[in-house]
Amino acid sequence: MNKSVIVLLLGASVILGCDKPASETAPATKPAEKVGENPLNAPTDYLGTVAKGKKSAEATVDTASLSSAISMFQVEKGRNPKDLDELVSSGTIKALPKPPYNMKFTYDAATGAVKVVPQ
Repeated sequence: MNKSVIVLLLGASVILGCDKPASETAPATKPAEKVGENPLNAPTDYLGTVAKGKKSAEATVDTASLSSAISMFQVEKGRNPKDLDELVSSGTIKALPKPPYNMKFTYDAATGAVKVVPQ
């Protein structure tokens, strides 16, 4: 009787342990392609990356120039400007740079920090 119980348990464990392969149970939907996976999308991937890089570079240059102007204003006047327009009205800079598309400048007068953030 012991042998038959052992054989029965082994048989049950083999049957229960054998699952369908993952390919049979996985959904039939195709996962979304990532950038660089499909060579046919290479031109659009490249242009999208270039556009993001340009936007980032413009934001960095603009914030660096504004930070420099704020520092010059602080040295001249002994305080931070109340807003970015005061840099223009005081003659520190000729005009405010235009932020990248769908971005805007934020300025904290207490710290003198300027950032580019999405609108």
